[in-house]
Amino acid sequence: MAKSYDVIVIGAGPGGMTAALYASRANLSVLMLDRGIYGGQMNNTAEIENYPGFKSILGPDLSKEMYESSTQFGAEYAYGTVASIVDHGDVKTVTTDMEEYETKAIIIATGSQYRKLGAPGEAELSGRGVSYCAVCDGAFFKNKHVVVVGGGDSAIEEGIYLTQLADKVTVVHRRDKLRAQKVIQDRAFANDKMEFIWNSEVTEIKDDDQKVGGVHIKNNQTGAESDIDANGVFIYVGVLPMTDSFQNLGILDDQGWVITNDQMETNVPGIFAIGDVRDKKLRQITTAVGDGGIAGQGVFNYIEELKDNKTAV
Repeated sequence: MAKSYDVIVIGAGPGGMTAALYASRANLSVLMLDRGIYGGQMNNTAEIENYPGFKSILGPDLSKEMYESSTQFGAEYAYGTVASIVDHGDVKTVTTDMEEYETKAIIIATGSQYRKLGAPGEAELSGRGVSYCAVCDGAFFKNKHVVVVGGGDSAIEEGIYLTQLADKVTVVHRRDKLRAQKVIQDRAFANDKMEFIWNSEVTEIKDDDQKVGGVHIKNNQTGAESDIDANGVFIYVGVLPMTDSFQNLGILDDQGWVITNDQMETNVPGIFAIGDVRDKKLRQITTAVGDGGIAGQGVFNYIEELKDNKTAV
């Protein structure tokens, strides 16, 4: 017999844990599923300085605080990688690599992952000068030189943001012009703290005593190679939603993001989605938490409607 719950939350990052808190506090039976430890990307963040209530807190510590809060009203937690979801209407089946569950409602909170460069030094120096989030980590590079890799909206907007903190921002782009919106380009070109290196790719991130010491770049037109000294590297070459298991539900756009309304509802009744798995501008703990609160209350309302419909019949 499959275990049965009112709500299954897929993903135990800040959004998923908030959704579990709200749903379980409404006296629903809740299961949080995650393929790893609770906290998601917070566990890879050394220091968090922009979450209200804490002047500064280590990512793993905030994860633990949120987990204890999210399970205080009875929400359960289990490991498992979701293989498939089948929608039977009022009941949905969630199959993982370890177990099968039945539930009335699902909240998808699997998040996204940054597309990697694949350059030597990137993985080894992640969190030690290599970052994918200027809002998260920019403050660690005050009055320093940073390299931004990319030429789209995110790269240039984050580069502009970094000029408020860093002494110099060098943008390395593999094309001869930016892909960002023109208004963003204009702001960047007018900023005297920003410089641009065109038709070039970062082929290595240099290690200086276990922290970023610079980058090695190659011009893809001439083949010329050179080194740039820098204290940090911010990489913006795309973000990938973690939605492979939901392809059959008809809730994704052509890029793989889950489509929802402002109540976090998908076009499948009883299936909600929150946080970075949605196509959104600001991917932060605070925005994920906001989504989670809305969805946690939303599943309560949905299940109450199911009860009312059954009573009416």
